[in-house]
Amino acid sequence: MAEGGILSVVGIGPGDGAHATPAALEAIRNAQVVVGYRTYIKLVRHLLEGKEVVQTGMTEEIGRARSAVERARAGANVALVSSGDAGVYGMAGLVFEVLREIGWKRGDSPTLNLVPGITAANSCASRVGAPLVHDSCTISLSDLLTPWAVIAKRIEAAASSDFVISLYNPASGRRTRQIVEAHSIIRRYREGSTPVALVKGAYREAEKVVMSDLDHFLDYEIGMLTTVIVGNSHTFFFEGYMVTPRGYTRKYTLEGDVLPGQQPGRSLVVREEEV
Repeated sequence: MAEGGILSVVGIGPGDGAHATPAALEAIRNAQVVVGYRTYIKLVRHLLEGKEVVQTGMTEEIGRARSAVERARAGANVALVSSGDAGVYGMAGLVFEVLREIGWKRGDSPTLNLVPGITAANSCASRVGAPLVHDSCTISLSDLLTPWAVIAKRIEAAASSDFVISLYNPASGRRTRQIVEAHSIIRRYREGSTPVALVKGAYREAEKVVMSDLDHFLDYEIGMLTTVIVGNSHTFFFEGYMVTPRGYTRKYTLEGDVLPGQQPGRSLVVREEEV
């Protein structure tokens, strides 16, 4: 293989081809070697003909990152794939840790190509309406790499600050208490009627969407493939959709007029005579 490899760290989005970006598809098509978790490799299998494929199981992320970096350093065009966005709970951070460990510098082989994708929060939100229109955060409930005390502190901060909260990795077969404890923390700051959406496998064949509220969402099945979106104090249900308002109607009428006591917004465009 020629020297000067390329390592593309690719977010493939929720998993169906229609929601992978053209740049992500191109990076995979151009790759000689595709590296990824088995489930993600299956999602792009139609792009893999004639390519070397390196696939591993859950909890083998370090091995995948090292393999991708090593093959690319040797001169190959490598695509390391993650679901969602590789830079959001994905493989991009681990790739940089491996590169730092080996003393990689900009200009060295491999050349990095970071390809964004649609995150789980974004794809799940689109399935239930517009819950993330105002300030929001994502928190993973997996305590495999982060101590639960740290996670609980972050949940408390987000709940008390009235963020819309997207909970990733809420439960698994052996890990069920975290979502219960997260509910308990959030319930201190939110009404029981607060809208909650459960989205499993957005845009995949086994997709399942449940609309509930803070008092009742634990009554439904929640697993690793579920994203739990908890609304803030202004989130509401409308015609089966979950909506968090941005706040326009507190300042303007829907005809665009400024409400009494409010100041109209000002353009940031600077006129020439003001310069």
